[in-house]
Amino acid sequence: MNDFSAEAMGIVIREHRQAQRPLMTQEELAKRADYGKGGAVSISRIERGLISPGEHRLAAIALPLQLTPEQLRQEAEDRTRSLARQRGQRSVKLRDQVAETKRRHTEINEKAAQRSKITQELGEAFNHVHDATRDEFFLRFVELAESISGAPEPERPNEEEIASTDEIPTAIRIEAMSVGIANAIRGAAAGGAAGAAVGGAAAYGAFTAAAIFGTASTGTAISMLSGVAATNATLALLGGGTLAAGGAGMAGGVLLLTGMVAAPAAALAAAGFYVVRQRRNKKEEERLRTEVEAAEAALDQSQQGFDAMIDVLLRATATMKYVSVHGIHALEKWGASLPPKPRDWESLGHEGQKRYKEFLTVAGCLLAVSSINVSALLTAQPDSLREMDKAVDQTLRYADKTIKSIV
Repeated sequence: MNDFSAEAMGIVIREHRQAQRPLMTQEELAKRADYGKGGAVSISRIERGLISPGEHRLAAIALPLQLTPEQLRQEAEDRTRSLARQRGQRSVKLRDQVAETKRRHTEINEKAAQRSKITQELGEAFNHVHDATRDEFFLRFVELAESISGAPEPERPNEEEIASTDEIPTAIRIEAMSVGIANAIRGAAAGGAAGAAVGGAAAYGAFTAAAIFGTASTGTAISMLSGVAATNATLALLGGGTLAAGGAGMAGGVLLLTGMVAAPAAALAAAGFYVVRQRRNKKEEERLRTEVEAAEAALDQSQQGFDAMIDVLLRATATMKYVSVHGIHALEKWGASLPPKPRDWESLGHEGQKRYKEFLTVAGCLLAVSSINVSALLTAQPDSLREMDKAVDQTLRYADKTIKSIV
């Protein structure tokens, strides 16, 4: 668990950035920290204390500031304690107390609103590239693969390796997903109903269900679906796209986040009467300050989960975007090289068979990224979050590295 607040880390990073000579802009820091296009927005949010960088992001930010991640953490911890001491020095004058509480009340509401805005913005960005990758790569691969008869059943991971374990190693998990996708393709090619002919989103749901739950049942898949902006159907997990009908997709953070701050927000709303009053007595001021402190604590407690979710959104989007740019092109090139229909496995030749297996692996990687449970990240306790964050990082790193080695 971090011993520093997002606000303190933001202040420390901003001070070191501004101390560089010549002056380093947010855009320059973002570029040097490998944030990519639009990275200045992320740096701005960090410096304003809205989000706090994860370990790999912190290391990337520290380097251009000529610091180590440990130095940034230590300074942020010191600044956190300093800010706490300052806020603990309450003015004896009621008028000053009222002004301070009103300022904190406004800051909390603005922070909650900014969190929802950030989550929705990044969730929609993921949804857009996810939909494109699903339709133009995943389902296009399925369509091509279904036209190939006699494809061998892929070798399943060693069951002893995946049985009775709480955490399946990333490589084995992705291999298992690829096997599930391949078997769903084989079933569809043999006349089953799990293929692309079922329809875009429904087919995707069937294949994801086959890979994750060991079944190609369209009914089972659809029961696990929630809406996506364009198709209104997809897996109700991290890759689920836009929320609908209570689903918990990638953008599920918006509703989950709302739920996490609903109680303190409601208390603040009820206390709003006292905030807008020009005058209030000492008892009313104490009541409002207690509610403000409860809301601040709720936001602070959820900060690490929120930061983890944002990190996943950014990294998952980047991985999907890579496939949408490079993977689709490679797939179309492979499709153009296939022999005329009807085609069988032997007619593909060694190179064509190799690419089939590689694209199957890419599909498994995409599914692994899409099935990260973001709602669990948001609501996990600190100790559990640390372990979950480690597992998620391994999945994202392995999937990204594997995809780039293939396409």
